[in-house]
Amino acid sequence: MATLITGSGLIGASFGACAAVRGERLVFLDFQPRDDFLKSKLGSADYVSLQGDVLDLPGLTGIIKAHDIDTVLHTAAIIAGRVAQEGYWAFNVNIQGTINVAEAVRLTGVQRVVHVSTLSVYNRAFEGSTLVPETLQRGDSTAYGNSKAVQELVLEAYQGIFGFELMVVRLAHVFGLGHFLGGAESGAVTHTLLTRGRDGGVARIARRQARPLERIYAKDVGRAVDLAAVVPVPRVNVFNIGTGLVTTFDELVAEARAIYPGLEVEVVPDGTPHEGAKQPLDITRAREYLGWEPQFTLGSALQDYVGDLDALAQGA
Repeated sequence: MATLITGSGLIGASFGACAAVRGERLVFLDFQPRDDFLKSKLGSADYVSLQGDVLDLPGLTGIIKAHDIDTVLHTAAIIAGRVAQEGYWAFNVNIQGTINVAEAVRLTGVQRVVHVSTLSVYNRAFEGSTLVPETLQRGDSTAYGNSKAVQELVLEAYQGIFGFELMVVRLAHVFGLGHFLGGAESGAVTHTLLTRGRDGGVARIARRQARPLERIYAKDVGRAVDLAAVVPVPRVNVFNIGTGLVTTFDELVAEARAIYPGLEVEVVPDGTPHEGAKQPLDITRAREYLGWEPQFTLGSALQDYVGDLDALAQGA
């Protein structure tokens, strides 16, 4: 069994750490390979890291054939505010890249696609006073949210025509030890709080980043994605992956200060109003059909994160 992971970021690596335990061969494809990062996450696991681009359809199909791929985990995307800032390029990566992944799957007969989506696909104008279900209307009018909704629609259309297995995971805001080149502000904020707490100095956080969010630890996400790759396809194939809880920035800081009591934080005004999340995701489907629920609380996740930071420092 072999899985192609488009993108060598935090989510793909977290999945890889789980998949390697069951003996999966892993092929990471990234336009800017991060071999040191993958080595730190996967150690001696059976994986290769290749340079390539989801915008290169012949390259995608060639890699799938050469490595006998039967599952594709599609994580490659430009996220959050970077999509609005660099729209033409970001839409090409997110949308044309997904079209290429779907076409490569069609051409090569890949059995299953696991697509990493986001809670940002939801149109919160239709949000009620209860947990957000997978059936809430898509399309939030932001560049990022709409591009991710289009990704889902493209894959759904291809799956409907060509019949491969499709599983979609919509993630809450992910944090964990990794890199944030795609634009993951929420993950970068958590990293800043913990590293400033450990090393000293003031954690300066923009006001737009200090808002209530549903935060989930990358190791919990890795387990969820791994289950989506292997469970028999259920009658529903879209799953919210979150904690079912919205936490405020003050709650996040309090948990970080439980580890580093001397942590200093300054919220810097940026002139941009951001209300943040109101209702968390409904994760009932993930419990029922994937057999998954989060194992980490916010506090235990931060403690584990600090352990990873310490291990990385010792190995440097």
